[in-house]
Amino acid sequence: MNRIHANGLDFACLEQGDGPIVLLLHGFPDNAHSWSYQMPALADAGYRAVAPFLRGYSPTEVPSNGFYGIATLATDIAEIIRTLGHGKPVHLVGQDWGAIIGYAVIAAFPELINRAVVAAVPHSGQVKKSMLDVRHIQRSFHWWFFQVAELPEKAIVENDFAFIDYLWDYWTSTGFSDTAHIADVKKTLSEPGVLDAALGYYRAMLDTNKDDPKLAHVHELINRKISVPTLALCGADDMRAELMTNQDEYFTGEYRFELIPDAGHFLHREKPNDVNRQILDWLK
Repeated sequence: MNRIHANGLDFACLEQGDGPIVLLLHGFPDNAHSWSYQMPALADAGYRAVAPFLRGYSPTEVPSNGFYGIATLATDIAEIIRTLGHGKPVHLVGQDWGAIIGYAVIAAFPELINRAVVAAVPHSGQVKKSMLDVRHIQRSFHWWFFQVAELPEKAIVENDFAFIDYLWDYWTSTGFSDTAHIADVKKTLSEPGVLDAALGYYRAMLDTNKDDPKLAHVHELINRKISVPTLALCGADDMRAELMTNQDEYFTGEYRFELIPDAGHFLHREKPNDVNRQILDWLK
């Protein structure tokens, strides 16, 4: 495990392979080990796979200022890329929150990215539309629940983090099991400050007062259309596929959308071989 100092924080990163850099961004409830099936495949194909533990996810530092707005998260990744690539652009792959951050990075900092893959979460424009659809409101119930003070922190840890088991079961295809990885995720969330940080992402998402005022200019850049060549992936069993099918309007560069059959929200773990083929084909 290596460490990178970026945007005022000490980030822990998993690394494997040598060659062009592919930066892999995890989501929630998850950690950098989520990419355990993709990193060796990328390394074998001649890439240097780098998977950071995102802001606040141990062993990455938990920030003292508590900023988790999208401009802050995108700036984190931009600074990591500048450090890793020494000014040269890299490839970017993100799932869940990693995809949310990915859309922001490729819009705000297109000069830093060669090609991108975003998985399991639609563009923010599509997300806004979904907030008026009762089915998607129910699907994203955790967004609203996490806005409540104190109760989510208690509910998530209750009964050995049964809440986390529920989310993985709710979001994945029937019969899929990832017991060892989920146990590792629970361990991450039990580290001091990590759960507060993870919930901070959601609270900042719906409360602009939690944004870093120094990064207002980044917010403006995030709203631009995307010129970076981008592949969007979604599990065919994930309801969010409905929102990702027609989001070409947010892209001016090369764009493609692909469904992964028999997969849910954690498609890169449910169907790793299928996802790896899509990623490798897109990057080359």
